Order: sequence, then C-alpha cells, then structure tokens
Amino acid sequence: MSRLLCLSRGLICTKCKCSAQKSEPFVSLLTLRVKFRDQLMKRFISTPRRPVIPFYSNRRTALWLFGIGTGFVLALGLKYRDSASEHCECNAQKSVSQYTAAIEASRDLLRRIKDEVGAPGMVIGVSVDGSHVWCEGVGYADLENRVPCGPETVMRIASISKPLTAAAVARLWEEGKIHLDDPVQKYVPEFPHKQFEGENVTITPRMLLSHLSGIRHYEKDGKKVREDKEKAKRLLKPPEKKEEKGSAENKEKPKAEDSGAKSRKKKKEFEQEEYYLKDNFENVIQALDLFKDDPLIFKPGSTFLYSTHAFTLLSAVVERAAGQHFLDHMMKMFRELGMLNTVPDENDPIIYNRSRFYHFNKKRRVVNCPYVDNSYKWAGGGFLSTASDLLVFGNALLYSYQMAEAKNTDGLLPGFFRPHTAKAIWAPVDKTEASWDKDGLYAQGWLVVEKQQKYGQCRSRRHYVSHTGGAVGASSVLLVLPRDQRTNQKLPPPQGVVVTIITNMQSVGLNTIALKIAQTFDKARDGEIASA
Repeated sequence: MSRLLCLSRGLICTKCKCSAQKSEPFVSLLTLRVKFRDQLMKRFISTPRRPVIPFYSNRRTALWLFGIGTGFVLALGLKYRDSASEHCECNAQKSVSQYTAAIEASRDLLRRIKDEVGAPGMVIGVSVDGSHVWCEGVGYADLENRVPCGPETVMRIASISKPLTAAAVARLWEEGKIHLDDPVQKYVPEFPHKQFEGENVTITPRMLLSHLSGIRHYEKDGKKVREDKEKAKRLLKPPEKKEEKGSAENKEKPKAEDSGAKSRKKKKEFEQEEYYLKDNFENVIQALDLFKDDPLIFKPGSTFLYSTHAFTLLSAVVERAAGQHFLDHMMKMFRELGMLNTVPDENDPIIYNRSRFYHFNKKRRVVNCPYVDNSYKWAGGGFLSTASDLLVFGNALLYSYQMAEAKNTDGLLPGFFRPHTAKAIWAPVDKTEASWDKDGLYAQGWLVVEKQQKYGQCRSRRHYVSHTGGAVGASSVLLVLPRDQRTNQKLPPPQGVVVTIITNMQSVGLNTIALKIAQTFDKARDGEIASA
C-alpha cells in the first residue's frame, strides 16, 4: 500500500518543463495527501489503545476518508500517467533529435538554393511517417518591412492547386456524382462541342485531369506549340549538306526563313500576357470565356499538353456535380482535411502572415510583382497555403494510398479516400510526361515516378509522386516519398517522407532539392529503426 501511495511522483516527467507545469495541480494534491497521511499515522500511533472502539468513532471515520482519498488520487495519477505519456514533449523532442543531422544538412542545402536563385524567402516543411519533424522559414516574407519567413507564412502555391482540385474530383467520383469518361458538356453545357481537323471529338474529365484534352495553356498560337513539341521530340542530327547555288534567290531564302523564325520566337514562361490578368471573374463559368472558343491544339487523348485552363474547365465540372460554388466546395474539403490556412488568393481579404511576392527586373534587381487577379484559375493555380497545411494534404493521400496494402487495419481510421481511389490518383497515364522530372509520367493531378533499377550496383530509382508550381512571384513543390510497404506491412500508415517548399520568387525549380531532402530524411529514418 505504501508503494501505491508514493508512486505518483514517478509519473511526472522530470525533463519536460511543459509537462511538469501541467502536472502542478496533481503534484499539489499529492503533497496534501502525503501530509494528511503522516498526520493521521502520528495520531494513530500516539493515541492509547482502548478495549472497544465505537464503529462511528472519529478514528474510523478518518481512516475511511483516508482510504477513499487514496483511491481517488491513485486513479487520478494513473489517468495522468496515460495522458502524460501521450503528450509528453520529451517524446517529440526525442523524435526530432533523431533527425538533427538530416535537418542541418537540409537547412544548408535550402540556404544554398535560396542564395543561388536570389529568393527573398523560403519555407520548408518535412514530415516522416505522418509526424511533422521540421518546419522552418529562411529569409524574408516581406523585404520592405523585414518580416522574416516562418512556418506560419502564407504563400501562393501555384500549380499545387491542381492536386487539390484532383482530390475534390476524386471525392465526387467516389460519391457517384462525377463519371470521368462522360463528355464535359454533360456537366458544363456552356462549353462548346469541339472539332479537330474537321472531326468531332470528345473531352472528358479524365482527360482534363491528365492534361490530354488538347486545350491550350497560356500560349494561344497552336502552330507554335506544335512546332515546339516536334522540336523536343526530334533527335539531334548533323545538318545535311546541300549544294548552294550562287543565285540571289537562293541567298535571300534563308534570310526570309530566319525572319519568320524570329517572329515565332518562343516566349518565356512569364512573358505570357494571361499570367498578369487583372480582371475579376465572378465564377468559374465566366472564366471559361478566356479559352472556350479557341481551337484545340491537339486531338483529345492523343498528346500531353500541360494546361491550367483545362483545370478551370474541370472546376466548372466540380461546381455543377457538387451543386455548390467551386470555392465553397473546396473550402469545405480543406476544413475536413484540417487545412485551415489554405484559402483562395483573393486580394481584398486580410490574410494574416501573407507574404509579398517578387521577381527580377531586366537589371536583375529584386522588385515587387505587379498586381494580378487569379480568379480565372482557382483550380489550376489560385490558392494560398502554408507548408504545414501542404504536409497535412500529402500525408492524407499517403495514408489512403497505403491503406490499400495494409494487412491489418484493426483500430485504424479510414483514409480521406478509399484505397482504390488513392491508387487511381497515383497511377501513371500513358502518353503523358512532365517537365520537372523526365523519369515520370503524369497521373490524375500528380507526377508519378515509378520504382526502377536497370543494372546491378547502379542507380536505383525510388517511387515517389510530386507536383511543382510556378505563379507570379511564387514557386512551390509538394513531394511524397512512400516507404515500401512490402518490407514494413506491420507498421501503420502513413509510412514515408513528405516534403514541401514554397518561396516568394517566381521561376525557381524546386523538385530536385525536395527529392534530395526527402531521401536524406528517409535514410535518417532507416538509421533510427536499425538502432531501435
């Protein structure tokens, strides 16, 4: 009994200050109980024994009360032990400390990239097996007022909006409200039926998700886009030598061709005028007016053509299928996911911790980006978020994806998506590609790189999924590196590393650095398990 009475102090963590502070009420109660016990034992020993002790004597009552008090305090102590073990900050600190070397190496790499590209600020977030182990900002969210970047900094996530929209489509598909192979006109009759080279063609939501619809991106000149595609596919060959005639006609011909080539010179990404639209569109149906009457660049289903406008059409499909305004539907989904800092990039609302956005002028000086209105592309590049929110989203998909291979799901909650849905989202689609990793294929709103090793003792390619983003004054990446569940089927999902990086400078490639950082934490995690 004495052991039980003196046990409770051992339940208090001596290293975690926060836990000790939280335990003060319990400690004070324990102290009073011990004092009361000591006083009672002294009285019991010092009092002379009597032949008969009445049943309702003060001593019997005191012992009875003491027993009840001891039981109450003991129960409270056991309850505190369970809750303290769950919330003790020492456990979190221990987990993070195991990634100290990985954090230091990744921080150094992040700062190098920041300096190399001249970005004013960057924010990185890393989670391992569903636990956020590192979230940090470097540089400034606002150069003029010297506001530093931090984990709470809100930035444009650009085309990471596409995986978010794909998630909304997937949920509606699970509910039977969207059929991916139906013509889009079933949901959006305002979008005209299309022809390609005189042939009637069909565009479906599945094509929109995988950028196979043939709908243009920001470049309106279809001939130029097709020529660029052909040049990218063409193998490098030595120019064929032709006999040159001395006539003036033949000498002038190359000049004419050169002048035509210059007139069709490819614009840089952020030289496209539609990036800088300032018009406000009241809804996604109105935003279709930008491109709905333009001819298709390719026949639907035949050629990959990355298109933000295609996702604007997809948002109209979501709106009609859900029976709710697109932004309202997305905000509802964000609340369900727990992404409370993810909002539309609207200019009027006061959004706490919102970053400023920057680019380089012609003299290579950092300047503020011009005002833009992104209401024409909510689905394809119009949301703001934080690194922490993007980690939540990545882990939600990873959890759902790995539930399909989990052997024992007893005690596990269902994923945000059904397992077969998550598998379909990350299934590579034929005839697709992506600019940020040539090893991958596009899926349903994500790039997917599959596991592969061609030769012994040579490069072993890991399976991962990602999406990058580029907008006016912003660049981003969200990358998920799943752990091979076949070797760890007993571990509950999510198992893997999620990395996100957001910056307030445009035209910054971040996929390669995100993959390196993910692999660094993956190795650190394997070391942790080996030493456990």
